[in-house]
Amino acid sequence: MASKPPAGDPVQDAPQVAEPKHAAAGLPAIGHTLRIAQQQMGVRRTALTLLRVNQKDGFDCPGCAWPEPEHRHTAEFCENGAKAVAEEATLRRVTPDFFATHPVSDLAGRSGYWLGQQGRLTHPMYLPEGGDHYEPVDWQRAFDIVAEELKDLASPDEAVFYTSGRTSNEAAFLYQLFARELGTNNLPDCSNMCHESSGSALSETIGVGKGSVLLDDLYQADLIIVAGQNPGTNHPRMLSALEKAKSNGAKIITVNPLPEAGMERFKNPQTPQGMLKGAALTDLFLQIRLGGDQALFRLLNKLILATEGAVDETFVAEHTHGFEEFAAAARAADWDETLTATGLTRDSIDEALRMVLASKRTIVCWAMGLTQHKHSVPTIREVVNFLLLRGNIGRPGAGVCPVRGHSNVQGDRTMGIFERPAPAFLDALEKEFGFTPPREHGYDVVRAIRALRDGEAKVFFAMGGNFVSASPDTDVTEAAMRRARLTVHVSTKLNRSHVVTGARALILPTLGRTERDLQGSGEQFVTVEDSMGMVHASRGRLEPASTHLLSEPAIVARLARQVLGEGSATPWEEFEKDYASIRDRIARVIPGFEDFNARVADPAGFALPHAPRDERRFTTATGKANFTAAPVEYPELPAGRLLLQTLRSHDQYNTTIYGLDDRYRGIKNGRRVVLVNPDDACELKIADGSYVDLVGEWKDGVERRAPGFRVVHYPTARGCAAAYYPETNVLVPLDATADTSNTPASKSVVVRLEQSTAD
Repeated sequence: MASKPPAGDPVQDAPQVAEPKHAAAGLPAIGHTLRIAQQQMGVRRTALTLLRVNQKDGFDCPGCAWPEPEHRHTAEFCENGAKAVAEEATLRRVTPDFFATHPVSDLAGRSGYWLGQQGRLTHPMYLPEGGDHYEPVDWQRAFDIVAEELKDLASPDEAVFYTSGRTSNEAAFLYQLFARELGTNNLPDCSNMCHESSGSALSETIGVGKGSVLLDDLYQADLIIVAGQNPGTNHPRMLSALEKAKSNGAKIITVNPLPEAGMERFKNPQTPQGMLKGAALTDLFLQIRLGGDQALFRLLNKLILATEGAVDETFVAEHTHGFEEFAAAARAADWDETLTATGLTRDSIDEALRMVLASKRTIVCWAMGLTQHKHSVPTIREVVNFLLLRGNIGRPGAGVCPVRGHSNVQGDRTMGIFERPAPAFLDALEKEFGFTPPREHGYDVVRAIRALRDGEAKVFFAMGGNFVSASPDTDVTEAAMRRARLTVHVSTKLNRSHVVTGARALILPTLGRTERDLQGSGEQFVTVEDSMGMVHASRGRLEPASTHLLSEPAIVARLARQVLGEGSATPWEEFEKDYASIRDRIARVIPGFEDFNARVADPAGFALPHAPRDERRFTTATGKANFTAAPVEYPELPAGRLLLQTLRSHDQYNTTIYGLDDRYRGIKNGRRVVLVNPDDACELKIADGSYVDLVGEWKDGVERRAPGFRVVHYPTARGCAAAYYPETNVLVPLDATADTSNTPASKSVVVRLEQSTAD
């Protein structure tokens, strides 16, 4: 039987700390999965729901974007995927009575964990100007309110339309179409905060801002480098792919500031051997200093160039541009500077080189550990240099593999959710729909916050997500949101963004992935694109949490009809009635989706074309893959300071907090902890178990403080610390962003530790 939500916020002032684990998954993961699922769904619903996750006739997990293998297990989900499903398919409900009982002023003082645990939203809710309680409204009134505010704007560019990575292809396509028909490219999305650096670097160097490998490539690789990524928590099903690669003979190098249990040993819960013993994954662990990755890959490139026969000269000559300038920069790489930047030993780098030279097929995987620094784009360009040198793009078992964090974040970008759309995409929209889309670039996330802060944006509309908690510089972001005239959130569950509002606010409850979607032409399905460019269908099976829910496509279509009126020739009503009609239009606008409806009928889905992977064709400005030669950068750390990275706990997915434990790191019953190397702590005279305030230091001189963190002595890289977000987002300056991509630099925050007054 499902349990009731917590009545009050749990006390988190005394986290318990034990030794970190050295293996991931296994029996503890199964037990935790079943316990959480049963608390939210009950026994019968748990069984019915989890057995449909990631199945060919089921629904796509609303968690990460890791692809599904061709041959799927009966239980094709991971622990954190099961938590995501359980919270969506929960039996708990947030009704109008809940909002009548809890004023916004009360909810604003609750933790994100407590808010999320209350359950599914059931009715459209409206917060009137000056009010302190959300009130139920019908859908027509909700759309009228949005239309009133949008029509009252001096320019469409005073509206911001944000997208979360959960949004389906069909909903995303309609959403960007509506925004552009309204007249704006203000379409920030969660990619702006995560893999924007990857897209920027890859578009310039290989011509496609996506990864170049498929799942089978991992199985064929000789060497896989996993850099700045923690698959055991953030993409647990990736561990199965790494295990299979290892069994096929692959070697794995892990490059990360923290040792992570999942990359040490994986206890595969699908096999008896896996449950009992597990498989060691990492062959070489390079415990790199935060932000030292560019220096590492630059030095490896120097050493490859110095090794006779190591460069694939035929590939370089036929398929690349800029080699001589790059080679000159690489040959100038300095050992001493590299050791300072990385914190590594010469012997460990030499061992990495031996493994690189022994590999004929190499893949580099990465995530936020590479993308959220000031110099993230040149870092990823250097990774591309590394792969190009030995011809490791465009052949089986080799390539770039940026691992996306949310289930359809890559698909949303493919559908046109982008503030800087390509002219060819806008041309195709204009030809198909007969209106002239705006050409001026819009706001990304950081620029949208600035616009709200400065009064240049007045309406904020979010298709999913938890914008306030996901964004940097929490105090600035919240103050900016409160300056809006109207904030609107399409959501399944309550979160902090619903209680940090503009003058007026709306919560529009929507169907989840797990739920049946019935429209005028019958039962519908949606589609998603995974991290490797595979597109497939997702079909919900559960009855909706409330009869008052609308699907995301229906919300967009009805809003568009209300706002654009008879002046729009777009068949919004048809789109709501039959999602196949949306896919027909996608097929005519977006390359790679030809015969979309026919191809997605294949239960396995289909792969989108990728010119570098499929034919070694590079659609860059030079027509070839581009070597680059940026100066080496790495964060400089003043004496007595630490370099902080924000990260997730194991009981967390993005900003959604499932629980208060971080099992693999040995943390229980609390999230306000900071992981500090014992030697650094000794030098700073900070005892294990003491309480400190984390105080950010940046060039603007503004004090940013996160108070009351328990110090945990932990084997981090020297000079580096780690703490969970969103609690530490307050320390990330809004203007501290990656060059080119404008992604918040959340992995290299200079902090000092001050004893807490409450210690």
